[in-house]
Amino acid sequence: MTVQLAGSLLARRLEDVVPGAVVEAEAGWVVVAAEKLLEACRSLWGDEDLDLKYLVGVTAVDRLDHFEVVYHLQSLRHNHMVVVKTRALDHEAPEVPSVVPVWLGALLQEREVYDLMGIRFSGHPDLRRVFLWEGFPGYPLRKDFLWMPGGVSSGLPKFSGE
Repeated sequence: MTVQLAGSLLARRLEDVVPGAVVEAEAGWVVVAAEKLLEACRSLWGDEDLDLKYLVGVTAVDRLDHFEVVYHLQSLRHNHMVVVKTRALDHEAPEVPSVVPVWLGALLQEREVYDLMGIRFSGHPDLRRVFLWEGFPGYPLRKDFLWMPGGVSSGLPKFSGE
């Protein structure tokens, strides 16, 4: 069974190597400052005790005023996982650094997040849409995708942000 490492443990390891990288640490994850993301990810990849050489997945969450980009990392040798998050604070033009230089497996996953959420990954070698065509209007997984002109929403009025 794979063990989920505590965010506090990961935060201590990261702060030792990349001071100022950790914004927040919770039980199940750690939030890393976007400007320190690439350096923090390189240290996680290179740390032999952590051995986080496998990027399981990249996804994103629309928090209405900002986006979170979520990275699930795993060590196949040590059989543990961690969750690292970063925040794109500009909701209108979200951008975070690409982790493709660390995990080549992020190449298509970052393109998918860009295509469906509109988050740009600076330094990505081939950032273009992967499912939708160039010129498609908007990003369909954003919470505001179906909002119409004049503030009309096709969502359900009972749920905030819909």
